[in-house]
Amino acid sequence: MLVQQASKLKEEILRLKKEKDVVILAHNYQIPEVQDVADFTGDSLGLSRQAATVDQKTILFCGVHFMAETAAIISPQKRVLIPDLEAGCSLSDSITVDELRNWKKQHPGAIAVGYVNTTAEIKSELDYCCTSSNAVNVVKAIPENKEILFLPDMFLGSYVAKVTGRKNMHIWAGECHVHAGITPEDVTKKLDSMKDAEFVIHPECSCTTPMMYDVADGSYDDRKVSILSTEGMLNHVKDSNAKNFVVATETGILYRMRQQNPEKNFIPASEKAECQYMKMITLDKVYDALVNEKNVVTVPKNIADKARLAIDRMLAIS
Repeated sequence: MLVQQASKLKEEILRLKKEKDVVILAHNYQIPEVQDVADFTGDSLGLSRQAATVDQKTILFCGVHFMAETAAIISPQKRVLIPDLEAGCSLSDSITVDELRNWKKQHPGAIAVGYVNTTAEIKSELDYCCTSSNAVNVVKAIPENKEILFLPDMFLGSYVAKVTGRKNMHIWAGECHVHAGITPEDVTKKLDSMKDAEFVIHPECSCTTPMMYDVADGSYDDRKVSILSTEGMLNHVKDSNAKNFVVATETGILYRMRQQNPEKNFIPASEKAECQYMKMITLDKVYDALVNEKNVVTVPKNIADKARLAIDRMLAIS
């Protein structure tokens, strides 16, 4: 899109959202132009919580489908729109509700803990939801004699099991294709090119498994390493005295990091770490959803009510 066209479209979106009293939420992985027109930018749960507190009755959620569902669950009295209904998630798709029910049958009495990156239907079958930032605390809150079924991300699950020392955690073999694609070789190459760089990494990354178990907030080859959620990364790099950072997560977060810290340098652990689902949301689609008030995301009440229990338990712990 030409700069002039993008600028005009942004102006029209800003006018329309005010005229129609719509709040626009954008995930950290969205393209820069979409982040620019958002009222709030953040991680999926933070945005859903934000949606519950704003005065607007219509929410345009610029993210993937499960995020819009979560906002609809938390704010049942509001209308939630998404610019593209086809914006899915490889991690969310890595387990079906039938697979989860069968897994639970194989482990009667186990506590099901699911990452927020799951469908509403999956959440309705969970005992607890969790985020990457509070997964460790959620697991610690469960009695040690209780078996845990952790889903769907195997890298986050393995990390949590290591940090908590839980021996009775069963971990689903799901993954985010973007984070799974960030390899130890990618990281080593970047760190070697920036000798004084700090390394910040999302716990969904495959490189947490071979490289990072024992460095949750310590050092790796005498350099600072922090395993953090997306919002945790943003807070950390802002507060850090370091000037250079290698960032292991989806590359969309670099835009906000650079905006908030213009005097610091941020490079991706892998330039290929782009989520094609997140990038399906464009300015044109945001405009179209606003004009036509289309792509309403709804969750059946019986599913939403059950899913809300798991989410509320998570919020009480975080």
